[in-house]
Amino acid sequence: MSQSNPYAEVLKVAGQEYQIFSLAKAATLHGTIDRLPFSLKVLLENLLRSLDADTVTTDDIQALVDWQKHGHADREIAFRPARVLMQDFTGVPAVVDLAAMRAAVAELGEDPQKINPLSPVDLVIDHSVMVDHFASDDAFGQNVAIEMERNVERYTFLRWGQQAFANFKVVPPGTGICHQVNLEYLGQSVWAKATDDGEQAYPDTLVGTDSHTTMINALGVLGWGVGGIEAEAAMLGQPVSMLIPEVVGLEFTGKLAAGITATDLVLTVTELLRNHGVVGKFVEFFGDGLDHLSLADRATIANMAPEYGATCGFFPVDQITLDYMALTGRDEKVIARVKAYCQAQGLWRKPGHKAIYTDVLHLDLSSVVPSLAGPKRPQDKVGLADLKQHCDDVLALQLKMVAERDAKMVDEGGGQPQPDSDEQHVELDGQKIKLNHHAVVIAAITSCTNTSNPSVLMAAGLLARNALARGLQRKPWVKSSLAPGSKVVTRYLEQAGLMQPLERLGFHLVGYGCTTCIGNSGPLAKAVEDKIHRANLNVSAVLSGNRNFEGRIHPLVQSNWLASPPLVVAFALAGTVNIDLSKDPIGNDKQGKPVYLQDIWPSNQDIANEVAKVHSSMFKSEYADVFSGDASWQGIKVPQDKTYTWPDSSYIRQPSFFKDMGREPAPVQDIKEARMLALLGDSVTTDHISPAGAIKASSPAGRYLTGLGVAEADFNSYGSRRGNHEVMVRGTFANVRIRNEMAPGTEGGVTTHQPSGEQMAIYDAAERYLEQKTPLVVVAGKEYGTGSSRDWAAKGTLLLGVRAVLAESYERIHRSNLIGMGVLPLQFLPGVDRKHLQLTGAETFSISGLNTLKPKQKVSVLITYPDGDQQKIEMLCRIDTGNELAYYQHGGILHYVLRRMIGSA
Repeated sequence: MSQSNPYAEVLKVAGQEYQIFSLAKAATLHGTIDRLPFSLKVLLENLLRSLDADTVTTDDIQALVDWQKHGHADREIAFRPARVLMQDFTGVPAVVDLAAMRAAVAELGEDPQKINPLSPVDLVIDHSVMVDHFASDDAFGQNVAIEMERNVERYTFLRWGQQAFANFKVVPPGTGICHQVNLEYLGQSVWAKATDDGEQAYPDTLVGTDSHTTMINALGVLGWGVGGIEAEAAMLGQPVSMLIPEVVGLEFTGKLAAGITATDLVLTVTELLRNHGVVGKFVEFFGDGLDHLSLADRATIANMAPEYGATCGFFPVDQITLDYMALTGRDEKVIARVKAYCQAQGLWRKPGHKAIYTDVLHLDLSSVVPSLAGPKRPQDKVGLADLKQHCDDVLALQLKMVAERDAKMVDEGGGQPQPDSDEQHVELDGQKIKLNHHAVVIAAITSCTNTSNPSVLMAAGLLARNALARGLQRKPWVKSSLAPGSKVVTRYLEQAGLMQPLERLGFHLVGYGCTTCIGNSGPLAKAVEDKIHRANLNVSAVLSGNRNFEGRIHPLVQSNWLASPPLVVAFALAGTVNIDLSKDPIGNDKQGKPVYLQDIWPSNQDIANEVAKVHSSMFKSEYADVFSGDASWQGIKVPQDKTYTWPDSSYIRQPSFFKDMGREPAPVQDIKEARMLALLGDSVTTDHISPAGAIKASSPAGRYLTGLGVAEADFNSYGSRRGNHEVMVRGTFANVRIRNEMAPGTEGGVTTHQPSGEQMAIYDAAERYLEQKTPLVVVAGKEYGTGSSRDWAAKGTLLLGVRAVLAESYERIHRSNLIGMGVLPLQFLPGVDRKHLQLTGAETFSISGLNTLKPKQKVSVLITYPDGDQQKIEMLCRIDTGNELAYYQHGGILHYVLRRMIGSA
């Protein structure tokens, strides 16, 4: 194909010839591209290289070039990422699906080894370690041992996948988090591979099964998070179907003031972009302010693209990129290739360059102030100086509600509520202490957003050292932890002499992986948990992560605050967020004199001095043997069969998605007299929908595991059991904070079965509807499916029997995942919503015209109310592209791909 490709030419770098697909040649044929955003230039090169007159045509290329005329283009294109990145929570079910596809192919009489990744796949095991042990020298060793014991069935399965599938590598547990390993080791900026036409160079691009895949955008690598379903299709050779995106440019000017961290900056950026509205759009950063942002600072900003709602947050390649690649031990030939390629292709950032953008925003870096975000959403920024007032307001409201409740109790003859002057006292380690509202019970320097950034880690260590010198200590009720994203972090902290002060404040290493930020925070002290329960305390977590949705961090912690690592340490010292650290003392020194945050905050020069000691040998050493693992990993016995023999396991089970699948898809049927399973409000996240966190013994999933003979102590988490669909379907819509308007006054996975009117668990109701062969729908408000790219939010929805979701708007990834599982996403037209329609959950829904669907078509929905009245409305079908329609018609993207691979589609 490439020999006849009109855009092919040769680039010579240090004696090596590379075939490239020239953007300059595209400009001569299609018009200037000088002011096309860098991110779209990467997409354009992808189209040039993939030109085949079928999935990619010259009209697609022209449409992308013409984007410059209006800042948008209403055209679908096919994007082929160079590689796929996975973490184990989302990766295990993806490999389960691949194994199930092999079994399905075998049942159809075909060669199961036809099912193999066609693009390179790296899976990093980073989401399984939990903070069971903390604040001790052996916390890391104990947590890793427990992790291996809990997850040996999953890890055996992943080791089988590593030897059974081509193009599939696994980074073992205890190594690092996928985004940091990607940034520090896997990412290349410009990739090269051998082809029939010689060595070929092209931009490094990827999709990942974690929404924070965008962190790699800091390295000039275009990539974003997709559901595991879409990622599986990409690694099986299917292009990612997408509309040419709008691109919002954010110009940085000036530089950060002294004492301001990259975390403060990213929380400011998140608030700014969320308020503007960038869902489904690319964000590209430009301006001379970039000269003052390190690559690690850029990575912090790129990481949180899902929090500001963008598909990606892209930084173009420049000298800072090359310096970082050298620091992290990349080969000199790779660095030379990146520089030569980007300069030849117009992908190199030059001073003063301004592209054409759909919209342009501006941020003066000098205006950024110390900040946190919370207590429930990452875009809700609160200035450090405003935090106490926020807490006071929340507490006043909470006390008012308690007073109203008590007054009602008296009015109803329930007696006089008893004062509880000693209710909040708790005994810890022989001390009797008072636990108040807004007490910090979790302080976690957790991987992902910040631990790729030496400046904020060194700042945390220096602050700890300064605090100890003044005689300050962590409050005893605070569960503290340090979970870096790679081993390099502990290497440079130890060399700087900063691990010891962190450990003396309880910030011992607990694991290399995503811990507190995804709910793997582990238990609190029993006395603390009991007191929170009894006194109904609104306690807090402070973490250096990127997600703080309700019920995510810990089921007993209502308020969760995102903050920089040094602020995490500071709040562990303070023991409360109900404090103004800009003027209130954080504690008292050995002489009883007040100590203020500014007294112990390290100077920029002190931080810079320590960061300067980080050098490339640390990265080269830690990544030299990254795929080998420790003795426990190497000792796992690996099955040798190419088709997986499904064991009797409570972790890994053959899913039912391909049961009785034929070679050809059945015609799509209209949905008739469907019942509502859930009636939900705005900003329902995939954390609310998808099973996550601990499994309660009383829940449907807990009852299922108990029935298998699994002890409650061995339940593990939902995330660890994503390879067992029986557990996951029982935990779908079961988040402790989800509020189903069909069951007013309740929280958790509760619904009202119709027409019986009985309240029950959502899973139990779904089972009853299944027995009655009744199809189901879910109705929701705005921004349905925000948050992480959780494929089980879609898989569980399907397995519950939901045929369609009716919402006011969708987050990009979840909408795509619903289609990928064969669930129809419909969107209310402006002026119509669940409240306007006065929906209660007692209605039935009939959706017609599904056998003649076209992308973005309006469909008819007939609503029948319990009194027999009917109302017909039109809704927008959010199947946006032709490829998405094909997936839906086949019953899902995997069915489509499987049929393609055996020649039936």
